[in-house]
Amino acid sequence: MAGDNRIHDLDSYWMPFTPNRRFKAQPRTVVRAEGMYYYTADGRAVLDGVAGLWCSNAGHGRAPITEAIRSQAGEMDYAPSFNLGHPLAFEMASRVAALTPQGLDRIFFTNDGSEAVDTALKIALAYQRARGQGARTRLIGRERAYHGVGFGGISVGGIVRNRMYFGSLLTGVDHLPHTHDLARNAFSKGQPEHGADLADALERIVALHDASTIAAVIVEPVAGSTGVLIPPQGYLQRLRALCDKHDILLIFDEVITGFGRLGAAFAADRFGVRPDMITMAKALTNAAVPMGAVAVDRRIHDAMVEGSDTPIELFHGYTYSGHPLACAAGLATLDLYAAEGLFQRAAELEPYWQQAIHSLADARHVIDIRNLGLIGGIELEPRPGAPTARAMAVFERCFDLGLMVRVTGDIIALSPPLIIETSHIDQIVDTLRRVLAETD
Repeated sequence: MAGDNRIHDLDSYWMPFTPNRRFKAQPRTVVRAEGMYYYTADGRAVLDGVAGLWCSNAGHGRAPITEAIRSQAGEMDYAPSFNLGHPLAFEMASRVAALTPQGLDRIFFTNDGSEAVDTALKIALAYQRARGQGARTRLIGRERAYHGVGFGGISVGGIVRNRMYFGSLLTGVDHLPHTHDLARNAFSKGQPEHGADLADALERIVALHDASTIAAVIVEPVAGSTGVLIPPQGYLQRLRALCDKHDILLIFDEVITGFGRLGAAFAADRFGVRPDMITMAKALTNAAVPMGAVAVDRRIHDAMVEGSDTPIELFHGYTYSGHPLACAAGLATLDLYAAEGLFQRAAELEPYWQQAIHSLADARHVIDIRNLGLIGGIELEPRPGAPTARAMAVFERCFDLGLMVRVTGDIIALSPPLIIETSHIDQIVDTLRRVLAETD
């Protein structure tokens, strides 16, 4: 019943990306959230160091978002999006288009980041065919990339465990090398100096397959889920130039980096690199209601719509595309970002954040620290013969001491809500230092 915080049955819920046996032997749960904090059933506050899952950029329990959802649910809970529209979907698309780089102003709504990625890949293939380049079917991802869990996303992604159990995946996929270089770039502050030349691997792939077979390249501007991998100086600019040279679409997966995480609306703005499509989700609605989107260059949209030989120009969509409650949450979220200047706030806090997390360089087990915007990655030396175990122990101990962090491999990832105060940053660093000192 409402308000009942008891866990009635641990077995029924098959938890995602979780060691289920380990969790259910000693469950850690939260029952409510407000501002910078989650709260456990016994009332203990847990500082949110990861904005939920890279997504609650405005903090938790924000009244304007809650009220917008409540009001919309009372007015219209659902409207189909096939051959019918509702005003909020058009308004939300216009508001998103006002934030994206100029010309990326055609917005296709999805329900999450995985769907956004698969949508972008399908649009890329359909566009190539629409412009008479139907042989361009090859998709290029990158090693150590995460693009969600759809078959398209794990095909262009580069996380071994996400790929190895699910067969041959999409055919015609190749991968660029990742940009992580501990030997040359360890403990870089901001963008590392070395590695722009890694983008030149696209030339090798072109030489192998020919550019006339390649539809698109997709990369995360900052790879989040594989350990906060910051792009080297000049890397994204070089990749853009090579895609232009070979007439290949460039897709930025900004599911994590969008909406202020790097101190700008999108990483494309932070780096001054304009892709042909941007995928987004997470902070789009402050995670209050699931929603994703793809921002598409107008020339791609127009080529498909104006050149279509069928009434339906793109045979693709979702039952919940542009869901009224998601649009209501999204509009209220965008209003909050603007009213509180949260993107600029992230930019202003970045120097303090950088100095604070790099103060852990001498902490026990730390072999690298990476940062950009309000993102941080602290890489730990793995336990011999037990990779990931040390970081998981840090995660669990931090939670018990009132701090939630994210673990990916042996890396502690941080991405706090943009409403964070310097005192919260100090608490994050102090707790991590204590836990690392205690951890074997």
